Amino acid sequence: MPEVKKTSVLHNPLTKHKENTLASNIIFFLLCLIPIYTAIAFGAVETASLGLLAVTTGLIAVLWLYDAWQKREFTFSTNPLQFAILGLILIGLIQLLPLRSPSGVTPELLSATPTSSLSLAPYETRFAVIQLIVYFVFFAAFLTFVSTWKRAKKVVFLLIIFGSLMAFYGILQELASPSAIYGYRDIGQTSPFGSFFNSHHFAAFMEMTIALPLALLFGKATKRDKWYLLIIAALLMGIAIIFTSSRGGLLSLLGVLGFVIGVNVLGRSKDPQKEEGFYRKFSLVGGGLALLIVLFGLVLLLGGDTVLVRTLTLEGGAEDISNGRFHFWSIAWQNFLNYPILGTGLDSYGFIFPQYDTWSGMFRVERAHNDYLQILSDAGILGFACVVAFIFFLFRQGLREIARAENSFRQSVAVGALAGCFGILIHSFFDFPLRTPSNTFYFLMLAALATVSLSGQKKRRVRKK
Repeated sequence: MPEVKKTSVLHNPLTKHKENTLASNIIFFLLCLIPIYTAIAFGAVETASLGLLAVTTGLIAVLWLYDAWQKREFTFSTNPLQFAILGLILIGLIQLLPLRSPSGVTPELLSATPTSSLSLAPYETRFAVIQLIVYFVFFAAFLTFVSTWKRAKKVVFLLIIFGSLMAFYGILQELASPSAIYGYRDIGQTSPFGSFFNSHHFAAFMEMTIALPLALLFGKATKRDKWYLLIIAALLMGIAIIFTSSRGGLLSLLGVLGFVIGVNVLGRSKDPQKEEGFYRKFSLVGGGLALLIVLFGLVLLLGGDTVLVRTLTLEGGAEDISNGRFHFWSIAWQNFLNYPILGTGLDSYGFIFPQYDTWSGMFRVERAHNDYLQILSDAGILGFACVVAFIFFLFRQGLREIARAENSFRQSVAVGALAGCFGILIHSFFDFPLRTPSNTFYFLMLAALATVSLSGQKKRRVRKK
């Protein structure tokens, strides 16, 4: 694959290129605002939030065109990760086509016109396509307008600071045990944490944000006077993950920590001074273990002994160690076998679930609690191929960016961003964290930070002997 770079069209060589126009600055501000808003607004799982996001991304698209008109050129990124998202959008549009004729149904006997689209749940599929378009515009704009070192650095510190504040609020909320989010929103039968209706999805949010301070700490890419701030940020996020009682979150946290340590160890395995290399590896592993010990110690100190019991033991007894997940997974797999090519429509799992459910039918299940099985059920082999392609190019380009980074800070940012993506991909085996829009926006930001080629980096300083 060619290197990720910007390609310009409609270029006028007589026009002086402007690095940052007013439109470009507004786009950058909106790109930073969207993830913050979605995390505060209950993860942006409500229809009103999606409408506001659609309007905002539409504004970004208009400003993008205006910026191109000002510069007399249209700039965009050729990052192949975008094409995987476009592939899912195309599949969703095909599923909405009226290419299926209902058989064995008499329209006169129905109160509504029978579905003729390939999707068995066209409303849900249409809604999913709109979401994917919003994600695509955000991701494409982020790759294009956050391609300079100065802007990327601002985004990194914004993620760390905001993630720390959200973790701190979540911990306070857990200790105070309020009856409503923000003191006014009734939580009903959900299991909230922080500003999220689902505590497991808040854990997924923390998995991504904790990766950056961990990578900066273990990569030693910052000055010592900032280490204490990074340690506090990492501890707050780690405590918040444990307090969510999410076993998937705890497993993903271990995956993030292992990824950061592993990349740092392997990346410096060719140390000419073997003794120095040994002590570095020992300090990395020892530092990781020390961090885990401190995390669990602080949780116990804060009175989280019951939280640890719920997190480290099986919930729901020994009758069903998966809490129903095995049943949900089997239904997704059966549906995939019946519709292997294009599936039954994006986000159609909740619609097809009753057709396969062998339980009492008292529960309404909207998700398969495994994003990989659900994409197989919803979009078939073609949709699953798009997801695999995204993951493949993510790690291929991310590891390449880590290897050719021009300074240790850029390298650590790429390691942390890729580790955060790795963590939520692990969590997606046991839950559906990326079905929460806020988590998807943060995932796309980390994917961009891991793979984009940044201009204006400071090169490494080589010490002369």
